[in-house]
Amino acid sequence: MKIGILGSGVVGKSLAKGFIKHGYKVMIGSRSPEKLTALQAEIGPELQTGTFSDAAAFGEIVVLAVKGTIAENVLKLARVENLTGKTIIDATNPIAEAAPENGVLKFFTDQNGSLMEQLQRLAPQAHFVKAFSSVGSAFMVDPQFASKPTMFIAGNNDTAKQQTKTILDQFGWETEDMGGAEAARAIEPLCMLWCIPGFRENRWTHAFKLLKL
Repeated sequence: MKIGILGSGVVGKSLAKGFIKHGYKVMIGSRSPEKLTALQAEIGPELQTGTFSDAAAFGEIVVLAVKGTIAENVLKLARVENLTGKTIIDATNPIAEAAPENGVLKFFTDQNGSLMEQLQRLAPQAHFVKAFSSVGSAFMVDPQFASKPTMFIAGNNDTAKQQTKTILDQFGWETEDMGGAEAARAIEPLCMLWCIPGFRENRWTHAFKLLKL
C-alpha cells in the first residue's frame, strides 16, 4: 500500500521510516520538495519526495504531520480533491504560537471543538482519523515499554478507522476507538498532558495506557 505523508518534520520523518520498515511505499510531500534531498539521503532510495499535492495524489492513505497552525493551508496545497474517499491519519494538534504556561501548552481551539473537526469540514469527502497525536515521535513506531501502550483514535468512518488500526497493530500499539470525530476534542488535549512532564522535568519517555478489567 502507498502512503503519502504531508510534512517533513520529525513526525513525518519518523512515520516515513516506520512505514518503510513495515513494507509500505512512501512519499513525503513538502511545500519545498527541493529541500528534501538530505532527508531522502538519510532514509534511503525507498523514500519518494514531492509536493504536498504529489504526496496526496500518491497515497492510498495520507498522513497529515504538520504544525496545527498550518494544517488547513497544507490541505489546500495538497488539493482537497486528491483526498476524496481516502483515509487521512491526522497526527496534528492545535498548538498555539504561544509559550507553555507552567508546562501546559496553549491551544487555539476550545474544549467544544477540535482541529480535526475543522479539517474534516474543509475536506468533507475525506475520512479523517485522529492518531499519533498523543505521544512523541520517538515512540510512534515500535515503542518499547513494559506493556503495549494505548493509541486513542477517533473518526466518522469505520473502514478508515480499521485501516488505521491495522497500521497501529503493525507499529506495536493497542488501539482504543473513542468514536466519532467529536472525540478528537478529548484526544487532542492528551498532547498537553503528555508534554507537561517534558516541559517541567525534561521527561519525554512515556506513553498512555488504558487499563481495563
